[in-house]
Amino acid sequence: MPTPRGKLTPQRPLADLTWLRVGGPADWLFQPADEADLADFLCALDPDIKVFPIGVGSNLIVRDGGLRAVVIRLGRGFNGIEVEGARVTAGAAALDAHVAKRAAEAGVDLTFLRTIPGAIGGAVRMNAGCYGSYTADVFVSARVVTREGEIVTLSADDLNFRYRQTDLPEGWVLISATLQGPEGDPETLAALMQAQLKKRDETQPTKDRTAGSTFRNPAGFSSTGDVTDTHELKAWKVIDDAGMRGARRGAAQMSPKHPNFLVNTGGATAADLEGLGEDVRKKVFQTSAIELEWEIMRVGEPAP
Repeated sequence: MPTPRGKLTPQRPLADLTWLRVGGPADWLFQPADEADLADFLCALDPDIKVFPIGVGSNLIVRDGGLRAVVIRLGRGFNGIEVEGARVTAGAAALDAHVAKRAAEAGVDLTFLRTIPGAIGGAVRMNAGCYGSYTADVFVSARVVTREGEIVTLSADDLNFRYRQTDLPEGWVLISATLQGPEGDPETLAALMQAQLKKRDETQPTKDRTAGSTFRNPAGFSSTGDVTDTHELKAWKVIDDAGMRGARRGAAQMSPKHPNFLVNTGGATAADLEGLGEDVRKKVFQTSAIELEWEIMRVGEPAP
């Protein structure tokens, strides 16, 4: 391993770094001191060693056997937020909610980010969105460190935004993003975010241990069953219709409050959670011929 200025820890358990609190150890966990430290480390790292940026672990299942990789977690030094006119530049570790609030205070409408779990790096990588708005709609550019340690700037064309995905190459680490939103009155934007939070708390299991939405909304169907190019049909609806609201496997459960939320009720393993998700996918396919796609990323190896 190269010798960085940041913290490099061997065989680091990852469960406490994910919202679902499951997962085995990474071969190495690297917490870089700053951008230059990250770039130098990746430049010197054996190119055969895999690299996995973990973000804040909000949309992630790490399997019980852990990850054979260098896991990179950005922290202080990567969470700054700057506003200049209608443009907001945020470090990849800046929480979506913090970015939305800071932008609103400056009269910039990025309110859709307020209820999205996670940080800006993940929001860009997965084209996160809600209430009909997506990260792609406000994206200007992103700075990344390539697997070879080069710092480059990417455009929307480079990332090729699509529903819940981009073309960010494997092993590249997002370090910041610039977003541009429409102007708005700060008080009006604050009230809108409060209304969004109220609606979220009424409809989602916000007090439970979850990882956000489990499955993507099905592509190619409307809520009436017509074939379209939208994602109007909601995953929770087909899960509910399949009778899987509240379904369990071990200590894993599909939330009774919102059936597209996978919950660790206490002591679940990654295998319990992923296995229940696969049970749901199988039942939904049997009942509606719709093949749900995971929105939660699942990485690593099963327990030996």
